[in-house]
Amino acid sequence: AGRNYTFVTEFFLTAFTEHPEWGLPLFLLFLSFYLATLLGNTGMIILIQKNRRLQTPMYFFLSHLSFVDICYSSVIIPQMLAVLWEHGSTISQVRCAVQFFLFTFFASIDCYLLAIMAYDRYVAVCQPLLYVTIMTEKARVGLVTGAYVAGFSSGFIRTVTAFTLSFCGNNEINFIFCDLPPLLKLVCGDSYIQEVVIIVFAIFVMPACIVVISVSYLFIIVAIMQIRSAGGRAKTFSTCTSHLTAVALFFGTLIFMYLRDNTDQFSERDRVVSVFYTVVTPLLNPLIYSLRNKEVKEAITKSLRRSKISRAP
Repeated sequence: AGRNYTFVTEFFLTAFTEHPEWGLPLFLLFLSFYLATLLGNTGMIILIQKNRRLQTPMYFFLSHLSFVDICYSSVIIPQMLAVLWEHGSTISQVRCAVQFFLFTFFASIDCYLLAIMAYDRYVAVCQPLLYVTIMTEKARVGLVTGAYVAGFSSGFIRTVTAFTLSFCGNNEINFIFCDLPPLLKLVCGDSYIQEVVIIVFAIFVMPACIVVISVSYLFIIVAIMQIRSAGGRAKTFSTCTSHLTAVALFFGTLIFMYLRDNTDQFSERDRVVSVFYTVVTPLLNPLIYSLRNKEVKEAITKSLRRSKISRAP
């Protein structure tokens, strides 16, 4: 009270601009990552749709994960490329809110899908005789629809709550996109209620999904340990390694960014970590599932053989 504030109506993104010599190399690097992400995830979706052996619940969920990864990276990387190309980019408060909503929406769906895939692995390993009756087409469509609805609700409520706050003073965001932690540093006035609402809804996404994944794999490990032969244990666990790798990469970086004290200024390390979960993880997911999954590798090999045969004179 009693202070004169200059209220912010637009933000200036400046991530990595303190090193002008990095601009072009980083631009080319992130552009190549983005194109590879689009190619890899689109290829995974097409492969799953065209190969009959991949018409299973696990690959149904994986195809949606690939679709969400395409959307997820498309929300962030083009804006990041603009920042690098122009050595800083101005974004209106409305565009910032839209970007934050879409990022939260798709990131939440990503979390829910990884949790659903953990449950799918639990049913496959712990209740194999009931797998077909539990994971029916209706059940998996319902689970995916629930993930989209829950993601939309989380994104909408967190965005409305965040952007009813007043931003004033410095409008510079030294980050790669309009994310919540750097935005909260620009808030003026009392934001306690809004921050509590944002945190409460965040609990329904990341920690809740981590609990589902942890419990599912606890039962899976118990079931695997009861298998007598070492070969049987290895074969059963191999069906889960791809998913575990994707979970570790995605949730590991998210935990570092969001489940810790954010009172300090963002460091170079924070921006590098944010690049990892927004740029690198969507690129790695199709590689993880193709390189560590025998069925996917066989499907890719067959597709390549067919293409060679069709091209042969």
